[in-house]
Amino acid sequence: MCNLTNPAFTDEDKARDFLESSRWPDGAVCPHCNQRENVKPLPPEAMMSKPSKKNPQPKPTKGWYHCSACRGKFTVAVGTLYERSHIPLHKWLLATHLITSSKKGISAHQLHRMLGVTYKSAWFMAHRIREGMKETGVTGGDMGGQNEAVEVDETYVGGKAKNAKRGKPEPQKQAVVSLVEREGRVRSFHVPAVTASNLRPILTAHINAKSVLMTDESTVYRAKGIRKGFANHLSVNHSQDEYVRLGGYVHTNSVEGYFSILKRGITGVFHHVSEQHLGRYLVEFDFRYNNRIALGVDDQSRFEKAVKGIEGKRLTYRRTDEARA
Repeated sequence: MCNLTNPAFTDEDKARDFLESSRWPDGAVCPHCNQRENVKPLPPEAMMSKPSKKNPQPKPTKGWYHCSACRGKFTVAVGTLYERSHIPLHKWLLATHLITSSKKGISAHQLHRMLGVTYKSAWFMAHRIREGMKETGVTGGDMGGQNEAVEVDETYVGGKAKNAKRGKPEPQKQAVVSLVEREGRVRSFHVPAVTASNLRPILTAHINAKSVLMTDESTVYRAKGIRKGFANHLSVNHSQDEYVRLGGYVHTNSVEGYFSILKRGITGVFHHVSEQHLGRYLVEFDFRYNNRIALGVDDQSRFEKAVKGIEGKRLTYRRTDEARA
């Protein structure tokens, strides 16, 4: 069970030790040349910075390593999403714990208050952590399988016209399509519009052709290119108050349940999610759903998996901010 009393969330040395054991269980590896045998720790005094106006009495810096093969120097943060960050490692780990253990997410404003960093820093931290939650090594058609049901449905995210700023056009709702395995994983996508041409490549790329497709009565899913790509297609007619049939086998309750968590998070926690960053928030909600208690993943395991996801990735503030502009 992961909790806020973990020393890695309050002590920089403990945080560094945790991250090193997570990333390098068999000893430090040089991120520049992938060598282990030629890596040795540097004494803290060797990396002491020069005195400056901001830091007139610099302290020895711990956690540095030297690789004699490529003559590179590095810390455990190099080659990860934490690289070049001035925010202490223990605050990164605490932010990751708070995000992964909060079922409906936690806002950047709340992170800013709890971590003692600026709102701008908290906003950027949250996006970096979401980057680490992205699925890697996804293979085609890996959802569902022989006689397994995969539910597909769409929802819309966005503000109401009454909340638009004066002189601004009515806010455009954004379409989100989710694929949910029965008692399994979810994969969500931000699409420009819910049309057969937009959904066909998503469904055929991610759902096993031997699966049974479960949808509502929308005609989009009846298009030949979608319906004939799977073993069977069954649906319920919500417009006729039909939600379950064939003894409870045919329904879209799983995907509707996921949407309820997503909507409560966006409405109650984030309040507003921009079109440019909606995909990042979907990654966060998908990650927590795919690593939930029902699948045998507790808070600690979910947190550790998110920390492992930072490796080999970079996300600069400029890239993130340009997407917001």
